Amino acid sequence: MKNRVITVQGAEVTISTRNEQDYISLTDMVSRFDGGSALIEQWLKNKDTVLFLGVWEQLNNPAFNSPEFEGIKNEAGRNSFFLSVKKWIERTAAIGLHAKAGRYGGTFAHRDIAFEFGSWLSPEFKLYLIKEFQRLKDDETKATSLEWSFQRTLSKVNYRIHTDAIKERLIPALLNAAQKSVAYANEADILNVALFGVTAKQWRDTHPSGEGNMRDAATLEQLVVLSNLESINAMLIYQGLPERERLVQLNAMAITQMRSLVGLQSIKQLSKS
Repeated sequence: MKNRVITVQGAEVTISTRNEQDYISLTDMVSRFDGGSALIEQWLKNKDTVLFLGVWEQLNNPAFNSPEFEGIKNEAGRNSFFLSVKKWIERTAAIGLHAKAGRYGGTFAHRDIAFEFGSWLSPEFKLYLIKEFQRLKDDETKATSLEWSFQRTLSKVNYRIHTDAIKERLIPALLNAAQKSVAYANEADILNVALFGVTAKQWRDTHPSGEGNMRDAATLEQLVVLSNLESINAMLIYQGLPERERLVQLNAMAITQMRSLVGLQSIKQLSKS
């Protein structure tokens, strides 16, 4: 999954995915605070931070080097103590923190650790961070649910197309002789005529004030059939059928499939989503 960005009290905070877990940029989090990245090292110097990081790793990281952690824990709190992210990872094989180079680089922390860091920076900032992070996760969950629903509906549609009985209403209409005799240089227009009965130019001429094109104005049922016609047309081209014969067959397919889709409840529900 690519990086995502949330805005927390005016700061753009990057969230990346590592081993299927969300990691939040500590570098971005400190961008609005005096001291900048130096605050991360200051936080790592804190003995309570070292204890928290150690417990987190012990709970989540089977490869965590506990003996090395004990040594670091004993050093923490002294005036001379210094701990960088790199040093922490090298000595303990930690996974809760990591550094990235490049355009979206910086220090990243697992969300549990990032929230703890947020508390150290500012309790108010932490609350806004959690709120915006949760908003992002809710949006992602909703998007995943819609995608699943759409795929499930298409599966039902394809089954219905192959098994549904012929309905009385014919959509679209059979092509007339004039339409069949016209040569269409653009393959896209063959599909347009087969399904909509007109070329893209003819549609624009009759809709001079319309926005977009005829496919933008199509119903969900028409878009489903159009997608199927593209695959069928490709197969007919491989078979070497001339343009006029392909047009007649595609039109017949469009009629059959639209008969099946008219009134299909799952399509109507999806179009309202």
